[in-house]
Amino acid sequence: MNIYGEIKLYAGSGNPELALKIADYLGQKLSGRDVQVFPNENIMVKLHDSARGQDVYVIQSTAKPVHYNLMELLIMLQTLRLDSAGRITAVIPFLTYARSDKKDQPRVPITARLVADMIQIAGADRYMTLDLHAGQIQGFFSIPGDVLTAFHIITDYAEILCKKLNDPVVVATDLGFAKKGRNFAEGINVPLAIIEKRRVGNGTEALNLVGDVKGRDVILVDDEVDTGGSVTQAVELLRRQKAEKLYLVFVHPILSDPAAEELAALPLEEIICTDTVAIPPEKKAVLGDKLKVLSVAPLLGEVILRAHEGRSGGEMFNE
Repeated sequence: MNIYGEIKLYAGSGNPELALKIADYLGQKLSGRDVQVFPNENIMVKLHDSARGQDVYVIQSTAKPVHYNLMELLIMLQTLRLDSAGRITAVIPFLTYARSDKKDQPRVPITARLVADMIQIAGADRYMTLDLHAGQIQGFFSIPGDVLTAFHIITDYAEILCKKLNDPVVVATDLGFAKKGRNFAEGINVPLAIIEKRRVGNGTEALNLVGDVKGRDVILVDDEVDTGGSVTQAVELLRRQKAEKLYLVFVHPILSDPAAEELAALPLEEIICTDTVAIPPEKKAVLGDKLKVLSVAPLLGEVILRAHEGRSGGEMFNE
């Protein structure tokens, strides 16, 4: 018998579709809870039944509305702590403020550290997340966690895709993503090129391509797409370098306005992402048939099951 009792899954408002898919994978139902927002914008959470002694997983993405979703997560964690849950794991497919991971100029905060502190103080015993923007964020938590990557899922899809491409090459959108881009390229056994950005004054950037894309199909890769500005610049550069068909691959579809319109207007054959962040129907409609969404539910569901049973998650990836 597991010392933490049975699995109980709770979904926040951030990505209920993903939570349902995870529950389906585990053969579970989402546990009931009410979330009420008062006229003064205060949030109250009430559980439908007791979680005392149980192994609880709170599934909440912290994309837009960022501050509502983050606060709802914190309140749900504290509610479960006060209800004497046996163990509480915060399952956060997309962790907000991950770009604020260091003091890169005077008199600025490290907000990712603040978010980590709040999650722990609210009541989480463990955390689970996907593709952090910076690996050092793991060190901001003093509780154990599973920092996973969706690139195992994307790699499987890309291997099939590459069979119909002409002399494909992976292109990382910037030097900061070069290492992950290299690992992805090695996973599908194709060469890597890198887009280099450098300041040339007055806030403008010059782009340079390290590698050869002329006459080749390109898989442009990044961890997330927010406004789409970097992708637009990258596509324009690749076109000037005589690349052929262009495919865009990323994990987190933040898609702040006007990203959907920007991406839809680009000469992209396919836009491949995951469901760590829920894409609104109107943005799906704008992107149309170009959009391919791969689900991370089986990955998160399996890691939840292994965590509950006390088995290694790394074994899934031969680690």
